[in-house]
Amino acid sequence: MSQSNDILKRKSDHIDLVLQIAERKDNSVNPFDQIRLTHNALPECHLEGMSLATEFLGKQLKLPFLISSMTGGPLRAERINAHLAEAAQELGIALGVGSQRVALLDRGACGLTSEVRTIAPDIPIYANLGAAQLRDDFSTSEVQRAVDMIEADALIIHLNTLQEAIQDSGDIDWTGIELAIEHICRNVPVPVIVKEVGMGLSAPVAVRLVQAGVSAIDVAGSGGTNFVTVEGSRSTDSEKASLAEMFRDWGLSTPDALRQVRKELPLVPLIASGGIRHGIDAAKAIRLGADLVAQAGPVLKTACESSRAVVEHFRLMEKALRLALACSHPLLDQTEVD
Repeated sequence: MSQSNDILKRKSDHIDLVLQIAERKDNSVNPFDQIRLTHNALPECHLEGMSLATEFLGKQLKLPFLISSMTGGPLRAERINAHLAEAAQELGIALGVGSQRVALLDRGACGLTSEVRTIAPDIPIYANLGAAQLRDDFSTSEVQRAVDMIEADALIIHLNTLQEAIQDSGDIDWTGIELAIEHICRNVPVPVIVKEVGMGLSAPVAVRLVQAGVSAIDVAGSGGTNFVTVEGSRSTDSEKASLAEMFRDWGLSTPDALRQVRKELPLVPLIASGGIRHGIDAAKAIRLGADLVAQAGPVLKTACESSRAVVEHFRLMEKALRLALACSHPLLDQTEVD
């Protein structure tokens, strides 16, 4: 099987497995459940009139939401990407596309072309490549092509060391990646966002990334879709499946990552993703210091249906976020979140 076909198969498996996980009743503890906002009985505001608009990396958003990177591999993702772009345009929120690795290898395939920008002309769109490919697979000009093919406003670079280690034929040499990220920050003329894929970014790593030139951090903590488990489920290697089970609970939670990174980097734009289920979780993330709140897995089922389903999902998110922010005090009581 060719490299492109192997990636296509893996991405298609990811869609199926994430959808299956979403269908199961999840009895695990979500880290956001450990946080309680203090109720404000006298908010002195018009609940429907308060603005949730924000600015992120120099672009205006109507709501502080990002549709986080999901999938860019299989052809079936073309419909998903179109639904997400249509919904993001209507909502006025940011859109991060899935990995463009296959699109670059196949010279612009799988719906990740200028069509995305045609559908969503007015919103921030973020390109996306894996950090492991920056060192060996793609030159600066190819990274620039990933940005240009969707007329992106920023580039997301995702870190997924543990996922790659469990993945069949995954990248296990992560030497020189920090230098590769620094090179891209210096030579690609759009802001660079770095994110994890569900294991969390610690404050020391975030500081190193900002020193390398990264413009924004997505802490992408544990609590949402666990791609170590996903890779373990699809692995043909029993040893890797066992390793995936051992690392099922690995990672830094999104609330903990937000607290740590915001303390060390008070002025750096932060995105919260990982375990965000609804608008109340979004409010907690914002109170912890997030500028944007991102979802991927919880949106996938609606994205498979229609753009209208995606819009309805985020409208409910918006209503819950608005109420939670209006009916809570601006500062968290730290005794309630430790």
